[in-house]
Amino acid sequence: MADLEQGRVAKVAGPLVVAEGLVRSRMYDLVRVGDEGLMGEIIEMRGSRCSIQVYEETEGIGPGDPVVSTGAPLSVELGPGMMGAVYDGVQRPLDALEAKTGAFLTRGVSAPGLDRERRWDFHATASEGDRVAGGDIIGIVEENELISQRIMVPPGLAGTITGIHSGTFTVTDPVGTLVDDSGAEHPLLLMQSWPVRVPRPYRRKLSLDEPLVTGTRVIDTFFPLLKGGVACIPGPFGAGKTVTQHQIAKWSNAEVVVFIGCGERGNEMTDVLMEFPELIDPYSGEPLMKRTVLVANTSNMPVAAREASVYTGITMAEYFRDMGYSVVLQADSTSRWAEAMREISGRLEEMPGEEGFPAYLGTKLAAFYERAGKVVTLGEGEPPAGEVPAASTAEDDAPRPRIGSVSVVGSVSPPGGDLSEPVVQNTLRVVKVFWALQDTLAFQRHFPAIDWLNSYSLYLDKITAYWQEHVGEEYRSRRDRCMELLQRESELAEIARLVGVDALSPEEQIIMETAKTIREDFLQQNAFRDDDQFTSLAKQDRLLKAILLFHERALAAFQDGAELADLFAAPVRERLARAKYLAEDQMHVLGEIESDIETQLVSEGRRGGVR
Repeated sequence: MADLEQGRVAKVAGPLVVAEGLVRSRMYDLVRVGDEGLMGEIIEMRGSRCSIQVYEETEGIGPGDPVVSTGAPLSVELGPGMMGAVYDGVQRPLDALEAKTGAFLTRGVSAPGLDRERRWDFHATASEGDRVAGGDIIGIVEENELISQRIMVPPGLAGTITGIHSGTFTVTDPVGTLVDDSGAEHPLLLMQSWPVRVPRPYRRKLSLDEPLVTGTRVIDTFFPLLKGGVACIPGPFGAGKTVTQHQIAKWSNAEVVVFIGCGERGNEMTDVLMEFPELIDPYSGEPLMKRTVLVANTSNMPVAAREASVYTGITMAEYFRDMGYSVVLQADSTSRWAEAMREISGRLEEMPGEEGFPAYLGTKLAAFYERAGKVVTLGEGEPPAGEVPAASTAEDDAPRPRIGSVSVVGSVSPPGGDLSEPVVQNTLRVVKVFWALQDTLAFQRHFPAIDWLNSYSLYLDKITAYWQEHVGEEYRSRRDRCMELLQRESELAEIARLVGVDALSPEEQIIMETAKTIREDFLQQNAFRDDDQFTSLAKQDRLLKAILLFHERALAAFQDGAELADLFAAPVRERLARAKYLAEDQMHVLGEIESDIETQLVSEGRRGGVR
């Protein structure tokens, strides 16, 4: 500690501490405050004074107490051991802290983000004499059955490997040595450190073209999100934001999940911590936690750590992206993050913006969401993640780019469900998918309570080619036709409320009935039923096909003279309503339902014609 710069506390205002004497320190340097060494970060510098946001309770800290600058920014440790871990907002593993202090954490306690004692089997894929640069893969650590850690050269480092060997190592043991162009030696470790507020570099961003399949019908069909895309879920308390995000985390086809509990209630985060270890990954049959990282920063934890937690999570997500994985990051919720910024801004005596939020709220939100994307990573030419590199004997083997993605889904909790408040509006300026939750739908027990009239996705044109190739040629047209029926139903519902459904024309009544079927038998989905919580794209297409077939045959049967009451009471209606509960291997039953629709409604038309 003798070579570190030391200052003293001049003023304390809640989580904000003003220190003097840190003349060599820089913005965002990590500092230790008080005799207990509370972790903090420099967020403002005015002359010889530094304003520090402290990530722990500052009670008992007063003027004159020591402040020591570490000379380095707040960083996270990236390497083997992250999968299945539960961290706080500044990457302290909560299980390690519990082992030190018990269930109630004490101030000043800390632990490294990665276990220093655990040993990992490292398989070197690079050789002595190889020329490498930042992002190049030098070896593999099989962290578990689902995730292989690609051990990479840290960004910004390049040179020649002068020694590397396979074996069993801790994250701090050198596995090799690299000599840069200046002749300096650098040890190669299983871990690397990265400042959380600095986006990790990549070669270039790519256009998005592959859907993030969630198994939630209203999302996948009506308002899809692409891998590398950004979405937000705003809605009032009780509308189902957290459950929707849990469903995306459980069922999305991303390879890695990073879940950030940012300022939400402790009982919600407890549900996550208790539920996730018991969930089975539907794609592998292994526990879901084997491909999940949890960052838990609940509403009763220090407000400043809440502000840092989203940066901690996105940096971890970028690290797995750089290996070539597709990652989905859930931030629940960005409103609590914005409130933390508002509190810190107020204590800094900055000029407030709308509703007291700092004037740079929009900039901060945009910078966070901009870290999402599908990219060609550094180290282009390495095999993609999921394949263990092997020595090739073919001279004409063309190197393939390593491609990874980070998809970000942020929930927003506006007071009273007011979508005009600043956090929602600034978020909508940067995201491409908007899933608007409505409390009126939630009160009607319609879940997910995503309002199909106010929500939107700007990725529809990008995803159409994928749908045509992998799902069905008519999937997009069926989706659009169903949306037209729902919008028409909304218009007719106003008339029906005034003069009654019977005042509508028969064709309009059929539209109302079909829209009801779309709402109740397609959009409505039970996240707690094993036979309904996930639906493949192929099954979603077949469900839409059956519903629209009923609509077309009902119109035709009415033209032939059938009674509306007989059409709406046809026995096949019950089978159609329960079709969403069919297992994926029972798709042939949907074909039988379509045949029944043809048979029964045509029969009603003939019977009406005879009458």
